[in-house]
Amino acid sequence: MARHRPSLSLPSIASGLRAALREGYGLADLRHDILAGLTIGTVAVPLSMALAIATGVPPQHGLYTAIVAGAIIALTGGSRFNVSGPTAAFVVILFPIVQQYGLGGLLIATMMAGLILVVLGIAGMGRLIQYVPYPVVLGFTAGIAVVIAVLQVPDFLGLEVGQLGEHFIDNLGRIAVSLPSLDPFELGVGIFTLGVMLLWPRLRVPVPAPLVGLVAGAVVVYAINRMFGDPATGNAVETIASRFSWEVHGETGAGIPPIAPSFAAPWRFPGADGEPLTLNFGLVRALLGPAFAIAMLGAIESLLCAVVSDGLTRTRHDPNAELIGQGLGNIVAPLFGGITATAAIARTATNIRSGARSPIAAVVHALVVLLAVVALAGLLGLVPMAALAALLFIVAWNMSEARHFLHTLRSAPPGDVAILVTCFTLTVLFDMVLAVAVGIGLAAALFIRRMSLLTQTQRIDSGAPSLDGLPDEIALYDINGPLFFGAAEKALTSLHLVDRRVRVVILDMHDVPSMDGTAIVALEALIDEMHREGIALVLVGLPTRILVKLRRAGIRKAAGRLTYCRELSHARRVALRWLARAT
Repeated sequence: MARHRPSLSLPSIASGLRAALREGYGLADLRHDILAGLTIGTVAVPLSMALAIATGVPPQHGLYTAIVAGAIIALTGGSRFNVSGPTAAFVVILFPIVQQYGLGGLLIATMMAGLILVVLGIAGMGRLIQYVPYPVVLGFTAGIAVVIAVLQVPDFLGLEVGQLGEHFIDNLGRIAVSLPSLDPFELGVGIFTLGVMLLWPRLRVPVPAPLVGLVAGAVVVYAINRMFGDPATGNAVETIASRFSWEVHGETGAGIPPIAPSFAAPWRFPGADGEPLTLNFGLVRALLGPAFAIAMLGAIESLLCAVVSDGLTRTRHDPNAELIGQGLGNIVAPLFGGITATAAIARTATNIRSGARSPIAAVVHALVVLLAVVALAGLLGLVPMAALAALLFIVAWNMSEARHFLHTLRSAPPGDVAILVTCFTLTVLFDMVLAVAVGIGLAAALFIRRMSLLTQTQRIDSGAPSLDGLPDEIALYDINGPLFFGAAEKALTSLHLVDRRVRVVILDMHDVPSMDGTAIVALEALIDEMHREGIALVLVGLPTRILVKLRRAGIRKAAGRLTYCRELSHARRVALRWLARAT
């Protein structure tokens, strides 16, 4: 009879798009997708610029990310509604990379992270997101929000700080020292823009608040610069055009280049010293750690976003296909000047509320951003830096989930509160990778401790009905809970006998769902110790899979010493027979 070899099942690509088309897709659905794409496209333009600047790169690279990665991930991913592009969560990871390796290093690290994401998706690791505890996620996202907000203070206040560094405490010190250089015009524009963006939603006008706030801020700044700007020293209020300049194919200009993203090798972009990078094994090895951090955060952020979108639309995403789509987007985007991309929860929620029906809405969003770059680059250059800082303040506040953070501090168990505070503190003072690693380690230790408390061993009293008149030389113990490295030693060492008359021990293990290697080793030691003392052991109620583990470990039946039984009645007969022989 021929044997069928198991075939390797690879995750499907573009499952989100295919699921939408499979349910039927008509002109009405296309109209909804176009309208939704126009809405999120207008939101994505200012956010992409602001997040690129917060990362430490020129604003056009954030726009290129939304264009290239946004379209590729939508068409190849596993979620029907995710909208991908630059996100605030990456700022704390990408900013140090830019400081150390420049724009070129960031693009190379992004491509490496894309490859890691593809491998994770092919390996079927998409379900691992459910093993990241909520206090860990809430802690590092709140910490990221604090870091982002602090990085915006110089632009919001118009401070002459210079280049901020990688460390939070050092940046706070630089900001505090530079407070005397506060610019009232910059502060006024920032407060005005912040007020407009906060108050605009109350009017219930279907125009995104970030767009209205930045346009209003740009108009005010244009008037201020015309009245108070000094031609000799520059504008009174700094804008994108006054801070950034570009050079493409021999042409130069201020602000954002009015051309579509074009192919360019990532290593041709400048490093930290302003010179093009040299791609070699040493650089790849140095960027491997940052690339892994980017991939892990990208996976967590994207899959969390997909879970949120499923909850809002009652659909189901394919997590492995989503990882592959995210990986492909991050591989291709750096070839066109795009930085790291992942699914954005705020843009995805806006997409759903705007009536999106399929990933086509995210593709339309990418086309809207492309149109803005080609046709409106000059106007985008008029956006004031203080207004972008105000926008990122709102992004940071929404990201912090302050209400959930405070509610968790008040109501969660002490162990979860400790994990939350630890992750938050480590993210702010050090980095997110360390915070997540320590947080998951603490959560695992807390879980082990809680599970070990559930595993108990107790001796059944001689007068219990289950003993049915057994003599005092036979002892019955009941073990409840999993036997793993955190609980096995405690559970089995409690079997040390105080009554020296006992010659046979019955272990009722009906309520033991699992045993790991540590428990098997502890059981072997218990069997050897009982054998030396002349005590026989009967194991009752173990499932077949655990019995197979014991046999593989060499724990086999031995007449008068060790046996397995399915029921207590059978164990009682065996114990009586062994006791009679020993007597």
